[in-house]
Amino acid sequence: MVTKDEAIDDVIFISEVAHVVGRAGLAMAGVMCGTFVAAALTKVNAEWFDSAPFVATMVLVGMVGFYLGIDIPRLRPPATARPRIDPVELLSAVGTFLATVAALISIYSFVFDEALGGFEYVVASSWLLGVAMQIGAGAIGRRGVAGPAAA
Repeated sequence: MVTKDEAIDDVIFISEVAHVVGRAGLAMAGVMCGTFVAAALTKVNAEWFDSAPFVATMVLVGMVGFYLGIDIPRLRPPATARPRIDPVELLSAVGTFLATVAALISIYSFVFDEALGGFEYVVASSWLLGVAMQIGAGAIGRRGVAGPAAA
């Protein structure tokens, strides 16, 4: 017979596994977005973009950005606090938007074999800025949650 404590432990374990699987899915989405942005930029024929280290860096940065920057732990505000804008959430949201718009433009360019027409550097900058914002938001959010517990 399963005790109440064992049932609660099973629920917590399943919840944690679901969270890890979800985060792995976000990381894979970042890898795919980074791959498409890198593929679109290699068509520019700039020597800097057409290298294996560049493509690997784009893929790795996408993975880390989407893993850290989308699912950020939140601090609970005091019950008496006025609602306010969470800068970490805003940073994450804007970063995700910039990175995914760059990926969408890159996918369009790649699938329809269209040149970006001089916007290659705008797409690359948007991607890197967005992913950097995601990584920053994830690091700040996790530091804010871990900070009070460590003190």
